[in-house]
Amino acid sequence: MAICAVYTTTQLNPTCSFSTPASKTQTQLGFGFGFCQKQQVVFYKRSQSSSRRASVSLITCSAGGQETVVIGLAADSGCGKSTFMRRLTSVFGGAAEPPKGGNPDSNTLISDTTTVICLDDYHSLDRTGRKEKGVTALDPRANDFDLMYEQVKAIKEGKAVDKPIYNHVSGLLDPPELIKPPKILVIEGLHPMYDQRVRDLLDFSIYLDISNEVKFAWKIQRDMAERGHSLESIKANPQKQYADAVIEVLPTQLIPGDNEGKVLRVRLIMKEGVKFFNPVYLFDEGSTISWIPCGRKLTCSYPGIKFTYGPDTYFGHEVSVLEMDGQFDRLDELIYVESHLSNISTKFYGEVTQQMLKLSDFPGSSNGTGLFQTIVGLKIRDLFEQLIASKAKTPVEATKA
Repeated sequence: MAICAVYTTTQLNPTCSFSTPASKTQTQLGFGFGFCQKQQVVFYKRSQSSSRRASVSLITCSAGGQETVVIGLAADSGCGKSTFMRRLTSVFGGAAEPPKGGNPDSNTLISDTTTVICLDDYHSLDRTGRKEKGVTALDPRANDFDLMYEQVKAIKEGKAVDKPIYNHVSGLLDPPELIKPPKILVIEGLHPMYDQRVRDLLDFSIYLDISNEVKFAWKIQRDMAERGHSLESIKANPQKQYADAVIEVLPTQLIPGDNEGKVLRVRLIMKEGVKFFNPVYLFDEGSTISWIPCGRKLTCSYPGIKFTYGPDTYFGHEVSVLEMDGQFDRLDELIYVESHLSNISTKFYGEVTQQMLKLSDFPGSSNGTGLFQTIVGLKIRDLFEQLIASKAKTPVEATKA
């Protein structure tokens, strides 16, 4: 059911009837769907102390008063975050679009289920300010982590926030925009896992890791020339150690000495023991597998395709790693590979293949980048459904007790 908001100011929504409860408890609405909780629309002003400016009481009506599920997506600029967001939105259905009637330079994307916030909006300095202080957007000192934490926490708790906008065209900080709590909030950018307070709010985290060999030839030229990034600042990003899943893009091993980057080796690194997340496996869970599927059921031109799977360690964590080297000639044949993968959280046979075919024009669709982004999107959908079911179950068990 769509969210219905009723403000306690003079502007009332005539479609909702309500009574203000004495406490922040469930109050049944007249039309008989869900529950109401008294909440806050939280407005902030940008300052060094990130102080709160004002608050307005709000009644929100949603299915069971569920809090927002928060997903963190970390990657350097130009590493495929936008494509991943489009794949994730496609899994949930509906297209992600900028807020209607708002700032045309907004970085936010909203669909029926998801809201994607670009963490560039939490830059504490505009472009001129960064140049004056000699820092880049990659530098944590150029970002307002206090405000980021306060607003992500507020949204997770079901409160709307007045979020700032960083204008990538002008390099200035534009007036803020109102962000209402969605079912799923995705915070994407350079630093979603940098601040421990923000990390603790995440229900799941992903890191897109494009290897130096694949990206640096063009990324150093762009970022050093256009954005003033140093080689050291581009290389330094410790957040991958905190990620629940990492999609790592590397040069192929199927072509000796290849340096063109047209054929890629992609690894999906999945942390063990993450609640509501069961790592994908190939053939036999926990075994070490090497598989060349090319032949009668999968068309493979040179240099072919190779999959590997097995247990490993990553930054001291036990992980499962699924790897694909090479690229598909025909996406409609992907179902042969899909049928040998388990724990992919599909709702029907061939759903991965269907998603890949639907978005076949997206970058990375012919290799493991698109395949693993699609699978992670399905895993996030499954995690979201399990989280919601778990939270709905807890009050019932408490009542019985």
